[in-house]
Amino acid sequence: MILKSRSNLALACGLSAIAGYVDGIGFIHLGGLFVSFMSGNSTRLGVSSAEGNWPNALHALQLIGLFVLGAAIGTLMVQGRSRYRQSVLLLLEAVLLAAAALCYPLGWPEVAIAGLVLAMGMENAVFQVGGSAGLGLTYVTGALVKIGQTLAQALDGGPRWAWLPNLLLWLALVIGSVTGAFAYHRLNLDAIWFAAGAVLFMCAIFAVRARLSHQ
Repeated sequence: MILKSRSNLALACGLSAIAGYVDGIGFIHLGGLFVSFMSGNSTRLGVSSAEGNWPNALHALQLIGLFVLGAAIGTLMVQGRSRYRQSVLLLLEAVLLAAAALCYPLGWPEVAIAGLVLAMGMENAVFQVGGSAGLGLTYVTGALVKIGQTLAQALDGGPRWAWLPNLLLWLALVIGSVTGAFAYHRLNLDAIWFAAGAVLFMCAIFAVRARLSHQ
């Protein structure tokens, strides 16, 4: 399991915190829609459709489509044979985030949001290598379910601390979203620059790890 490795857990929490940061920015900017939490956008799509609010429904549907496209692009990238495929994926994510940050002062906020959504969709493919089922890094509903399941197993005599990795993943996203909200209120979409830099740093870590693992 991905989260059973301490190094993988630390990297996953770092990426989840970045996703929370970006989603916090997107949520405030979009007035209640998300750039990474597509369950929420799906609910908004349904409610807006029921109310006949077609512009809002269309906006939610566009965000969902972009996220799916990003996830598909990320999956295609990590299915390659290069040992640096995860690093390349994160490099492209950093480029998308930097491009989104550049689009804001140019007066293209819609393009900036599209870049954020694509980047978040791609990020979920980082650990989808070697036939792995992958790990959701930009949403934590699955992590919360696993916390409940592993807590029940612990009470029934199972592993005592199996719930802790998923709790850390959830906390990372929440802390990231708090930080993103503070940053947005001070910098607006310029706050994305910090996310781009953080992803570039993670890219370097993955590159070094890939190099060391093949020596």
